[in-house]
Amino acid sequence: MLPLEKAERRVKRAKITLMRNPKFALWSGIMMVGKTTVSDDMPTACTNGRDEIYGREFVSGLDDKELGFVVLHENLHKAFRHLTVWKKLHDEDARLANMACDYVINLILVGQDPDKEVIAMPQKDGKDYGLLDHKYKGMHTKQVFDLLKQEQEDGDGDGENGEGFDDHDWDGAQELSEEAKRDLEREVDQALRQGQIAHQKVAGNGAGGMSRELMDLLNPKVDWREVLREFVSSVCNAKDASSWRRVNRRFIGSGIYMPTLIGETVGHIVIGVDTSGSVSQQELTSALTEIKSIADTVNPEMVDLLYWDSSIASHESYDTCTLPNIVTSTKPMGGGGTSPDCVVDWIEEKRIKPECVIMITDGYFHTRADFPCPVLWVITEGGTVSNITTGKVIEMEAA
Repeated sequence: MLPLEKAERRVKRAKITLMRNPKFALWSGIMMVGKTTVSDDMPTACTNGRDEIYGREFVSGLDDKELGFVVLHENLHKAFRHLTVWKKLHDEDARLANMACDYVINLILVGQDPDKEVIAMPQKDGKDYGLLDHKYKGMHTKQVFDLLKQEQEDGDGDGENGEGFDDHDWDGAQELSEEAKRDLEREVDQALRQGQIAHQKVAGNGAGGMSRELMDLLNPKVDWREVLREFVSSVCNAKDASSWRRVNRRFIGSGIYMPTLIGETVGHIVIGVDTSGSVSQQELTSALTEIKSIADTVNPEMVDLLYWDSSIASHESYDTCTLPNIVTSTKPMGGGGTSPDCVVDWIEEKRIKPECVIMITDGYFHTRADFPCPVLWVITEGGTVSNITTGKVIEMEAA
């Protein structure tokens, strides 16, 4: 078994080798996220979604290609945010959730280097040490999980045809504070975009075999409404107590007197809508309808709706009484250039501290986008994410 320092150097050298390789430069940013350690207490390898731990004996028994595969495997868990995104699957069936995550990652890595020029799946007793089945190619984790569960219920398969070579620290991922989770989310997003830049420098624009997977991470193909709802709910704390000191105005019009919820008060939500000509009326109505529904759940005290192009063209304020009419009462204005920095300037000028900002745009602009709070970019159909370097990004797809 290698001395601890030599094992640590091997892991570090494996990362450097991968970062410099055109095939894997896409993941160079994510490999810099979190801490990387080698320990005698870890039997194989493990991540909590931020940090990586490698077992000294395990590292000692791998050749360079196998170690490179393992390192990338752990970092793709981080890139895909497996330990947070799929926590519900873990709670439903921990074993199948682990298997589903590994099947997805291993297929990506094998597909990226099918001839094993740089990386190769570890071997154990002459066989692949890890979960690999090409019938899951192109599927995401939930799809693989559902198939594994159905097979288990039907008695057609129990997953014993292979085993994963690493551990998944789901509990460690949940033990991160909410602030740490938000910081990690931003750090991962930034690392992926840095990896894209590094890939273009090493391999040239459009080159390489993993641009599709990276773009899926930067611009996830998921139900944008579901992601929007999750984003707002996660950054806006629900109120947790009630008081008759102030009557809830939402019910007064119906002749009903109810207490106002107090406690962890939800303040402002700022919505910035690009009216430079890129957001259609249909897209705007769809987005505002969904935002109104979400606001009914998190109950913000104020929603500031900004229409912007190269400057703020219009500002509308909604409170708990007027928010239900946001879709029908709003009057979009604008039509000039495109500079979302004006939204940042407006927030600073008004000296407000919004819980979050939601930006609806096609993404065709240049910006510093230095928002003072969590920001979600909702990209309209046909838009681009290439100019966005901070915050979370989702694509608005047609229903």
